[in-house]
Amino acid sequence: MDLDFLFHMFFLARYCKLLEENSFRGRTADFFYMLLFGATVLTGIVLLGGMIPYLSESFAKIIFLSNSLTFMMVYVWSKQNPFIHMSFLGLFTFTAAYLPWVLLGFSVLVGASAWVDLLGMIAGHAYYFLEDVYPRMTGRRPLRTPSFIKSLFADEAVVVARPANVRFAAPPAEDMHQD
Repeated sequence: MDLDFLFHMFFLARYCKLLEENSFRGRTADFFYMLLFGATVLTGIVLLGGMIPYLSESFAKIIFLSNSLTFMMVYVWSKQNPFIHMSFLGLFTFTAAYLPWVLLGFSVLVGASAWVDLLGMIAGHAYYFLEDVYPRMTGRRPLRTPSFIKSLFADEAVVVARPANVRFAAPPAEDMHQD
């Protein structure tokens, strides 16, 4: 329970909520699939990295991947909202596209390992590329949510409430000004 962990949990709650409410609104199965994809990629990277000589020592120190998964969500959110202006601790402002790099720098400043955050950025970039960039380039979508996962979640229709007795009409003639 250090400062870096607390920041990661704050960013998990914030950007998980923003992704759910905006990018994945009404698409719970797709959100779950993103998390499943990220967890699988991160686990695969750590397992494969543990087999590579000279790198295995660095990967052996990674006990929990929750911070990496949090960083993945921050990365995906920042790529989907690159022009939002942000401020970090009120010290300086930047656009959301640089948020992962700012948080990586902060993690290094407080003494955390950069590997954990970099793994999250790699997994986030893999998801962003396969879900947003690659389909625009080729017209194929390799990360389509499987139907058995969609069947686990109820379809959520997005409903926009509109007052019942509201009519959209021109104002009465006497209220209009004649110039």
